[in-house]
Amino acid sequence: MRLALLGCGTVGSEVVRLLHEQSADLAARIGAPLEIAGIAVRRIGRDRGDLPVDPALFTTDALGLIKRDDVDVVVEVVGGIEPARGWLVEALRAGKSVVTANKALLAEDGGALHDAAAEGGGDLYYEAAVAGAIPLLRPLRESLHGDRITRVTGIVNGTTNFILSAMDATGAGFAEALEEATELGYAEADPTADVEGFDAAAKAAILASLAFHSRVGAADVHREGITEVTAADVASAKAMGCTIKLLCIAARGADADGRETVSVRVHPAMIPRTHPLASVGDAFNAVFVEAEAAGQLMFYGRGAGGAPTASAVLGDVVAVSRNRLAGVRAASESAYADLPVRPMGEALTRYHISLDVADRPGVLAAVAGVFARHDVSIATVRQGPAGGATAGRGEDADLVIVTHVAPDAALAATVQELRGLDIVRSVASVLRVEGGT
Repeated sequence: MRLALLGCGTVGSEVVRLLHEQSADLAARIGAPLEIAGIAVRRIGRDRGDLPVDPALFTTDALGLIKRDDVDVVVEVVGGIEPARGWLVEALRAGKSVVTANKALLAEDGGALHDAAAEGGGDLYYEAAVAGAIPLLRPLRESLHGDRITRVTGIVNGTTNFILSAMDATGAGFAEALEEATELGYAEADPTADVEGFDAAAKAAILASLAFHSRVGAADVHREGITEVTAADVASAKAMGCTIKLLCIAARGADADGRETVSVRVHPAMIPRTHPLASVGDAFNAVFVEAEAAGQLMFYGRGAGGAPTASAVLGDVVAVSRNRLAGVRAASESAYADLPVRPMGEALTRYHISLDVADRPGVLAAVAGVFARHDVSIATVRQGPAGGATAGRGEDADLVIVTHVAPDAALAATVQELRGLDIVRSVASVLRVEGGT
């Protein structure tokens, strides 16, 4: 089996190393040896250390490499939307099998890739696109195909999980925890894609598409990052017996007319420390799957890094190579359900709201009245002396309110009205609460 490798950075280099180190085992598993037909890179002369590969295999002509008749499988680890989309569509339409780790492309235009695969008759595998080495997508696509998945909740970004875990452990603020993550190599020089939730949103779209047999794109995902999470939020979560995680949540539901829908969202949320995801620390990933027959399942492991991601890539290479030798295809895209995505305002969630209020009689009643007008039920209220700039003045108080489950739009409208009350000096923070009733 002849491979065209597109990209030879952190992941691509590990793919080459593993192909070299495990060549005999891989050949035995597949039934034929794996050979690299060529490696497409931006710069041929770049120093790649002691990479075990013939320098003559490098080329800057990715499209020319893909079109070669002796290429059976195209492995793409370049990332980005273009030119990767054009390369992979060309490969799939030509009947070649494709293995990709490109979460952004799959979330942006996965439908085009699946259509091209159906047209050309090749396989499209992308286990490495979500959660690195964790075997997750194939269980959703194959192992749980006889079940009905109701909800998927996951920590799918290692950088943000490291930052939030550090804030929880040390009491540090966001900026300090981000600086530590950068020094340790967990955060990129420009961490925007991670800390603003773009990376997790792309993965959420892929997970929702597989879990609910519907095409879900990145634009369908409600997205919020962690840059507004403060040390005070983390401390408040601890006081409730919770921790804060950036979660991707995809769930079945129904609209006002009872028609089945899905909601897909990414945002920071408080979860009880008893929840299985609460103990996932450092830069690890974990995904919690709930299904009607199988019950609750959790997949855990390293969600990023060259070697873990290359492991998932090679797992897919073995699968598609065996299919080609046997003259068969894997199951094609399952999007028969075609469920509409429910707006974020209709998603059911809970809020943790921290208010700086005037410390005088009638304040609590006035605040409670706002919640009642929006049909939002209050679960708990905690009041104490004001902190921050008003600490020690005796004129203000901190009021922390946790709601029962309600539509997100009603909760957001409640917060908006609270901001306009004379007795509310400020809305210090708003966080969603998951994993409770």
